Amino acid sequence: MRALLILTGWFFVALAAVGVFVPLLPTVPFLLLAAACFARSSPRVHQWLLSHRVFGELIRNWQTSRSIPKKSKYIAIASIIVSGAISLYMIELLIIKLVLVIFLSIPITILVRLPNSEDLVMTDS
Repeated sequence: MRALLILTGWFFVALAAVGVFVPLLPTVPFLLLAAACFARSSPRVHQWLLSHRVFGELIRNWQTSRSIPKKSKYIAIASIIVSGAISLYMIELLIIKLVLVIFLSIPITILVRLPNSEDLVMTDS
């Protein structure tokens, strides 16, 4: 089971890395899944992920306060809107466009509702 969790964790890290460059592929959820796999299978790799200079802060913020940095939130929302607009432009059927708008509004709504990490730090002090 330990080996399967480690393999699964690395799979999610790879998906997260691809998600940095592909707008519709989420990064943070895959990192959170990877962190959960490593927490149960490899404390060393889990610690490496938490101390990673790019990904570590996102994971720590989520684990401690269920929040994301404002910059990450804005980048995610902008990516969804831009890639959605391109998709809407390319799709001809109105019903498909409506379904796409509904599906894209779900992650945007979730992101808007999540607290900003910076706001939580300011209110704690």
